[in-house]
Amino acid sequence: MDTPFMTIDALLVGTPVPFRGDDYSAIAKRPVDGPVQITWDGFVGNQVADPIHHGGWDKAIHLYPQDHYDWWRAARSGHPLLDAPGAFGENIASRGMTEADLCLGDRFTLGSAIVEVSHGRQPCWKLDHRFGARDVMATIVKTARCGIYFRVIREGEAAAGTRMELIDRPLPDWNIDRIFRLLIGGGHKRDPHAVRALADMPLLAEAWRDRARKLAG
Repeated sequence: MDTPFMTIDALLVGTPVPFRGDDYSAIAKRPVDGPVQITWDGFVGNQVADPIHHGGWDKAIHLYPQDHYDWWRAARSGHPLLDAPGAFGENIASRGMTEADLCLGDRFTLGSAIVEVSHGRQPCWKLDHRFGARDVMATIVKTARCGIYFRVIREGEAAAGTRMELIDRPLPDWNIDRIFRLLIGGGHKRDPHAVRALADMPLLAEAWRDRARKLAG
């Protein structure tokens, strides 16, 4: 049986710059030439503007599937952000697997590093502002084209043009599409038992375990 994998189109980093009013953001990331060093905090050279809601152990690296870009181009015809990787502030622009294929706790090689899926990306107003639209965030909530976060299990380095290979899958029934729809997309009302299970799932990011507990009552 072939090992599931993703190919890396680009690895990207960003630093905080003025974004809207007094707000700063590092969402406008740029591809890196050559290898990128990966530490427990993510890619060396990448920074966050809001450490309360971004970065940290459970949000060290953000991946957004380039597989979604054709869909977004159809929905946002001619939008220049969609001409190249990085439209959604991702650190990893990948192909081959989406939220429906990626499961909580999946471990992948990332060059010489090892990373683990911790949860999906909950969209915020910054995506609407970045795209100059009012419904990008709402569209992500509706479609679960959210992207995912990794925590770093082993430090190392990686480069674009290589593969991320799946090396462990402890929770095959819990893909990120399902979890996102339960916790962010309103699905908790239809499957409270699943939400209670997520509340006690150690591999789920702490913030989403807290959300599951609140939704479970």
